[in-house]
Amino acid sequence: MKKIAMFTMGTRGDVQPYIFLSKELMKNGYDVTLGSHPCWKKLIEEAGICFSPIGPDIDIEKEAAIIRGKVSNPALSMLKTMNFVFRIILESTHEIFEVCKGKDLIIVSHSQMGATEAEVLGIPTVNVTLQKEMIGEKLKPQSFKDKLIGGMIAKQVAKPYNKIRKIYNLKAVKSADEIMSKKLNLIPISKYVLERNPYWEEKNILTGYWYDEESEYIPNEQLVKFLAEGDKPAILALGAMSFEDESEKEKLDMFINAFKTTGCRAIIQGFQKTMKDYELPETMIACGSVPHSWLFKQGKFVIHHCGFGTSAATMIFGIPSIPVPHVLDQLGFAMQLQEINVATQPIKSKDLCEETIVARIEEMNATYDEKKKNSEMISQKIKSENGVVNAVRLIEMTMQD
Repeated sequence: MKKIAMFTMGTRGDVQPYIFLSKELMKNGYDVTLGSHPCWKKLIEEAGICFSPIGPDIDIEKEAAIIRGKVSNPALSMLKTMNFVFRIILESTHEIFEVCKGKDLIIVSHSQMGATEAEVLGIPTVNVTLQKEMIGEKLKPQSFKDKLIGGMIAKQVAKPYNKIRKIYNLKAVKSADEIMSKKLNLIPISKYVLERNPYWEEKNILTGYWYDEESEYIPNEQLVKFLAEGDKPAILALGAMSFEDESEKEKLDMFINAFKTTGCRAIIQGFQKTMKDYELPETMIACGSVPHSWLFKQGKFVIHHCGFGTSAATMIFGIPSIPVPHVLDQLGFAMQLQEINVATQPIKSKDLCEETIVARIEEMNATYDEKKKNSEMISQKIKSENGVVNAVRLIEMTMQD
């Protein structure tokens, strides 16, 4: 039996795609180990996947809230996130190295975890990239200025990886491209959502989104009763952007008041600390960890932070959305949703207030039929791609080369 390891850091949205991929690989007879923060042990093991803890046992919700802080600049938020992840990867390289030993393939996530360790051990790699901006345009003719600026940026991005390479006495690289798989880079995005860049190398392949239906989920009685009592609700699912270091009543108030003003029933995910002392109107209910594959089918539209997984889920399960992006990659996903007309204009985090939320809900209501129709159409197309099955087929072909 061929053995595969993969690693990922971050919030649930950063872990979930690799859970879907791991399950499909196991279904096809592979022995898979998935390494991540110790806090994801239960989530990963409940999916039936062999888990390996990597790095310190952190409170991911608290860490995400601290990193986000009060910063409204999306570039600074992204930089803080990258520094946090790189620090853990550097400090955990020996743990990663031990997990890689004896494996036939390492699947390297968007943070490049495992790439250097695989190189030291002579193990082939396959990459996964969630953000199109991270993929080099190798086939694009470049001016001297382009090369100069590109080289300076690449050198900065390569710095954290060169710290790891130094540990193993490997030659420094000039860009992160040099440590990527030469054979295959999987992009778990639909071709119906993202047009393939003509300047990408052949190895960069859009597979379609990775997901499963989680059909066995049974909601609690309160949620079932709430859904039966009225119109389909709005769903507030800000994911990691609703994680709190302390209560964020002011932020939650904005949404609650906007729902009241527009007459929306609503289901609210997140804001766990704030919710402890918060009394919701009868037209609203809080829910905990409910799979989006079930929850999104119950709602009228979703207000979300435009993380990779949540953005994909809105399209996979056919529900329009109001994007509230906080960091750079989320802005990119928000634009994708708007371009295919399944979402309203985004609300940038710096513009978030009761008035902007009300304006976007009114925009959603005014254009709802068209956006709902488009959401259902894109859902059908995405499901026809069988993205995770396609990804495993490509991995198998690569391993046979």
